[in-house]
Amino acid sequence: MENNISSPNTARLLISCPDKPGIVATVSRFLYQSGANILDASQHSTDPAEGLFFMRMEVLMPHTPGFEAAFQEQVATPLNMEWKISYADQRKRMAILVSAYDHCLLDLLWRWRSGELGVDIPLVISNHPTLEKDCTSMGIPFYYLPVSGDTKASQEAAIAKLMAEQRIDFIVLARYMQILSPQFVSLFPQRIINIHHSFLPAFAGARPYQHAYNRGVKLIGATAHYVTDELDEGPIIEQDVARVSHKHAINDLVMLGRDIERQVLTRAVKAHIDDRVIVLGNKTIVF
Repeated sequence: MENNISSPNTARLLISCPDKPGIVATVSRFLYQSGANILDASQHSTDPAEGLFFMRMEVLMPHTPGFEAAFQEQVATPLNMEWKISYADQRKRMAILVSAYDHCLLDLLWRWRSGELGVDIPLVISNHPTLEKDCTSMGIPFYYLPVSGDTKASQEAAIAKLMAEQRIDFIVLARYMQILSPQFVSLFPQRIINIHHSFLPAFAGARPYQHAYNRGVKLIGATAHYVTDELDEGPIIEQDVARVSHKHAINDLVMLGRDIERQVLTRAVKAHIDDRVIVLGNKTIVF
């Protein structure tokens, strides 16, 4: 996992547009004329199949007034480009939603405390009180918001209110065992990251590892993706698998599965923090 330390005037530029000759030259020329120095650049083209071009640049740049407006006028508009830029000195604000399983939450908190995740975590929200002490011991406010079928709408409204008050940029579902409503998801398009085992759709629902054991699976894994209205069908950011055999008991599968979930979720979160993900329909380009 990369852990680049960016200076305060480092910016990350993500672009997508119809492919044509000269895109890299046009962007690079503009950056040069703006006094920027390109530190890293990655690109991908789907031409000729789809004819689309994607690029991520990390640049060292002076704080130039009017840079974004000039880029839009001189580069983005002529190239019919979708783009966004983020700055290293403007840390993203990440909220975590969790239920009772602690493995993904604790891994994120440990990596945040150790400096591996360059974000602020203003709050953790749970529908169970179990993990409050784990959060407050690190100085992170914990909100216990129980939910039932009758209170789901009001609970989501309370969550949305907290998100607005804390100016949350994106949300991580660290094994949050509730289905978010389309209304809530629409508030954070491509900004809610979920993690689940990769048995879907074969072993959906409760006790997936028991079902997998009963079927004698040979691979287990995990998938991290952006949340959409279609349950567990959003654009995939990261995946991983591990081989298992008849020698593995159910507890072994659970242990291996949770370990993979931790790693996959962390890699997906870091990719989002570092602006390495571009969503293309229901799939992603991850630089």
